[in-house]
Amino acid sequence: MPAAAARPRAWSTPADVLGLLRKRWQSGVLLSAFASGQGWEPLGVPLHGPSAGELAERFGEVQAWAAGWERADTKLMRLEYKKVGGRAIGANLIPCRAWIDSFGQLWDLLGVGGDVRRFAEMASATRASCPRLVPWMAAHPMRVLGLRECWPQVVGTVRWIADCRQRDMYLRQIDVPGSDTKFIEQHRGILADLLDLQLDGQLDPAIRRTDFAGRYGFRRKPEYVRFRLPGSGVSPGFGQFSELTVRAQELTAAPPGVTAVYVAENEITYLAFPVPEHAMVIFGAGYAVSALERLGWLADTGLAYWGDIDTHGFAILNRLRRTFPHAKSMLMDYATLLAHRTQWVTEPSPTDAPLDLLEPDEASLYRDLAQGTLGPSIRLEQERVRFSALEQALRRQPAPGCDGQSSGIGVIGGRQSTDESPGAQEPASTGGHHQA
Repeated sequence: MPAAAARPRAWSTPADVLGLLRKRWQSGVLLSAFASGQGWEPLGVPLHGPSAGELAERFGEVQAWAAGWERADTKLMRLEYKKVGGRAIGANLIPCRAWIDSFGQLWDLLGVGGDVRRFAEMASATRASCPRLVPWMAAHPMRVLGLRECWPQVVGTVRWIADCRQRDMYLRQIDVPGSDTKFIEQHRGILADLLDLQLDGQLDPAIRRTDFAGRYGFRRKPEYVRFRLPGSGVSPGFGQFSELTVRAQELTAAPPGVTAVYVAENEITYLAFPVPEHAMVIFGAGYAVSALERLGWLADTGLAYWGDIDTHGFAILNRLRRTFPHAKSMLMDYATLLAHRTQWVTEPSPTDAPLDLLEPDEASLYRDLAQGTLGPSIRLEQERVRFSALEQALRRQPAPGCDGQSSGIGVIGGRQSTDESPGAQEPASTGGHHQA
């Protein structure tokens, strides 16, 4: 069967030229050149027209194509011609290139004169208040035009931060008409770009742009620590409280008599946790456990972390140990996992990041979870562990202090033998894996 004949390439039309130029406009390169003060260089767009053979074979179509170019507005587009033909039909002049001879001609052809004038007005107003921003505007003109309705608020916010911010202020205290914390959150990307220019030389390079408040000289939202104490708790002088939430930076010492601390990730587990004497339990709330890094006094207490048995649970434990290497895990072992096989769920987005601070048993379990040895994306959430397992662990194991010695006050789960594992009354097959 003969191969299908190649489809002839379409001949260029005025609409094709307009489409090409519009793409260049949308890229911002044309307005950027204009805004940067570059002189205009005539812009030529090559045209694909009929060959000599096509002139002879498709003369009627060629005439219609040429008529389309004759109707093009020569005030907006200058045409260059070339000779095409031969002995059979003679020489014919056809368009071979379309030329744009000025910025003004280009703006009129594309119908963007209004946008160009608006950009020029925005640049002029910005030059009067924040001249450092104008080169950025010229380099990113389409982003600027996209913000034309709120550009005064953007520039006003940048100027206010540069002139009025103080270290004891929150972002909420920025006082610019039309700008508020919602506006700042919505536009924080472009505000960061502009503030880096406006405050050049005044920023701490160690503070990343993701920390918007800290990078640009404002107070960060405080981190809080929520904790429970045994019995009637503590009296701050205006009542008796068994549970408190305080700013982490203000919790500068352990509550009186506390020598061991337990960190529970799940809120209802935290609330139900039977706090032993001389201990406290802290609500960890996932990666929010980073707030504990401010509590230097934890280095002098026994510290137990109880999280989900999944890859992120071990990642949080690893992170906690970067500040408190003496921290122990609790009920995060093979025995607990295998005793609750019917409670397993799927971890949505497992991690396989290297965790260098896990103990050997923890590292073995983490590796099996990350590699799917026990099944795909296995997860045992803390709230799915039977409460009796917690009570047994509290009765069975004393909590080591910061020096690894027992503090005598109940809980840090480490490796458990099979016959003592939580839920041993419901043995589960190990399937050939380690039993903690």
